[in-house]
Parts: sequence; structure tokens; C-alpha cells
Amino acid sequence: MDKILVVDDEPAIVTLLQYNLEQAKYSVTTASDGLEAVNKAIATDFQCILLDLMLPKLDGYGVTRRLREAGVHTPIIMLTAKDEEMDKIIGLELGADDYVTKPFSPREVIARIKAISRRVAEKPRTGATNLRVGGLAIDTVAHKAEVDGRKLDLTPTEFRLLACFARNVGQTLSRDQLLEKVWGAEFTGNTRMVDIQISHLRDKLEPDTKNPRYLRTIRGFGYQLEEPTDA
Repeated sequence: MDKILVVDDEPAIVTLLQYNLEQAKYSVTTASDGLEAVNKAIATDFQCILLDLMLPKLDGYGVTRRLREAGVHTPIIMLTAKDEEMDKIIGLELGADDYVTKPFSPREVIARIKAISRRVAEKPRTGATNLRVGGLAIDTVAHKAEVDGRKLDLTPTEFRLLACFARNVGQTLSRDQLLEKVWGAEFTGNTRMVDIQISHLRDKLEPDTKNPRYLRTIRGFGYQLEEPTDA
């Protein structure tokens, strides 16, 4: 049974989510403040974390930052206030994978969990499982990547994004194409998500982000992974 961590300090929301998730055959653990959430997320391997932003002791931003710094890459779905676009952007920049705006329906939340779980567990249906572009090596089965022998510590979303580029090396991919390929057709966010995750990926992949060797921006079109001429 897949385990879900629900983090919210509003008992009514916790009760609503816990009931519906358990009806959907998930095992639910709850936390009512940010520090409790960090401790539980580090101690247990959860399928997904539902994380409210406004929490006692440590807010959702702080929880996300600490988990990513600790090497915990469990997918995080942030629960944000309606129409607060900046909340979403900051959360994504810190390493969250998706967001749901309040008020939400439990059915929508469960659909998001299933979608993100499918993306994380997805195995390549066609083509090589070991991809190489210059000094970049990707194992799509083990979900591992390294560049010039240096291990890349990637979140699930960053890994899927990198693998997508490696399967389409030399091709310019638009933001809409990347949303469909990496996040799935059911994703309802905007293309700002792509720019944020590209920035994260480039920070980890490129020694000099101002002069990238692999991941190039094609102005007016999108992004492209290319093989370095000095590889």
C-alpha cells in the first residue's frame, strides 16, 4: 500500500484528505507542523507528500528546502492559496513537483497523486535505457545520471526532464512539448514550471550556467540538449 504524508495544521483539511486517501487505498501519515513533517519525511519512504504552505514552526518553503538539501526526493505536491501565483513559483523553485490550489476537491488531489506516481515509476517503452551525450550518462532504469563522472543529485522531475532531452538530443523542444512529455497531458499548470525546472537542472548539470555546454536556450523557441564539442 502506497504511503502518503499529509502536512497541514487545519484539522478539517487533514480529516478530509485522510478519509478520501484511505478510501482510495493509500496509507496516510499526518503532520501538523513543518518540523514534524521534515522528521517523518526523512524517516519514511513516502510515495508523495501533500504539503501546505502556512505551517507552524517551519513553513512549506522551509520543509521543501530542508528535504531537498537532505537528499529526500519524494514528490511534493504543494497546497497553495487560490490565485497566489508567487506561492507556486517559489515552491517550484525550491523543489516542489506540483501544486493544487485551495479550495480543492479530494478527487483532484488523488488524480494529481496518481499522475505524479505514474511519471516517477514510468519505464521507457522504447529505445535504449542507457543514454549518453558527451560526458553525460543516464540510466533510465536505475534513475541515475552523472556528468564527467560526477553524480547528479536530481529530483524525479529533473531526472525525467534530463532523460527527455537526452532522447531528443539536438532537437529544440518547446515549453509546451516539454510539459506534455515530462508532466503529462493531464497537467494543468503553465509553462513557467518548465523554466524553473530547467534552471534547477542547469545549476546541477553545468559548471558554468552562463556558458552552458549541454543545455542551451533557443530564444523564441525553447530548449535543446546538445553534445559539447569539447566532450
